[in-house]
Amino acid sequence: MSWFDSHCHLKTFWEKGELSAVIQRAQNASVLGMVTVGTSPKDWNIYSHLATEYQEMVYYSIGLHPGYVDEYWEQNTKGLRSFWDKPLPPVAFGEIGLDYFRLPSEEGKRNRMIDNQKAAFTKQLEWAKELDCPVIVHSRSAFDDCVNLIDASGLAWRNVVFHCFSEGAVQLNALLARGGVASFTGIVTFKNNDLLRQTLRLHPFEKLMLETDSPYLAPVPKRGKQNEPSYLSHIGEYLAENLQINSCELAAKTFRATRKFYRLPI
Repeated sequence: MSWFDSHCHLKTFWEKGELSAVIQRAQNASVLGMVTVGTSPKDWNIYSHLATEYQEMVYYSIGLHPGYVDEYWEQNTKGLRSFWDKPLPPVAFGEIGLDYFRLPSEEGKRNRMIDNQKAAFTKQLEWAKELDCPVIVHSRSAFDDCVNLIDASGLAWRNVVFHCFSEGAVQLNALLARGGVASFTGIVTFKNNDLLRQTLRLHPFEKLMLETDSPYLAPVPKRGKQNEPSYLSHIGEYLAENLQINSCELAAKTFRATRKFYRLPI
C-alpha cells in the first residue's frame, strides 16, 4: 500500500533540522511521495534543493501565494519562470489564487488588495498556460472569482486542482464539469464536517487526491498537533472506512491520480 501527499510545506521541518526524520516517518507510514508547495521567494530555492536531495520521494511546486501578494508582486515573481529551466523543474505552478478571508475593513485598502491578488493570479495563470504545467489553486472565500479568472485565462482545466477543498457540491460540480479536480485535507476527518464528506463522495475516485497541507490541519486523531506527511495515512484510513472501500484500493487510486496529475511516472 502506498499513499502520496499531494500538498505539503516542508520548510518548517527543514528549518528545525527535522526533515530527515519527517521523511522517514512518512515512509514508515507508506507515504511514498509528496509535493512540497512553494508560497513565496523565501521557499522556492529551498524546495528546489529538497527535491534534488530527496529525488523520487519529494517533488516541488513554486508560486506566489495570495497571502504574500502586495504592491511589489511583479518584482517578487521575476525569478519564477527560470525554475523551469533547471535540470529538475517544478512539477506545478502554485500555490496561487485568491484569498478574501482576511481583507482590510477600509474599502480602499481592501479593493487594492483584491486588485493586486487578481493581477498576480492572472499573470501566473498566463505563465502556467505558456508552460503547459499543472496549477495548484488556493481559493478561500473567493471561489467564483478564481473560477472566472481561470476560465478567462484559457488555461486547460485538466491542469487545475483546487487544494484544501472545503466547498459544497455545487462548487465541486463546477470544477468537475470543466475538467478540474479537488484535493482534500484532514478536515474531512473533523467531526462536524459531514457536508464535506458528502461532497467528497461526488468526486471520481480515479481523479481523487489527498493531502496533509502540513504543517497545518492535522487530522483526527492527531488534531491539535503539528501536522506532517506521515499523517496522510490517517486521512486515507479514515476515508476508506467512511466510504466503505478497501484502504489499499483507495491508496492505489489516489496514488495513481496524484502522480498522473503531476505528470510523474506511474
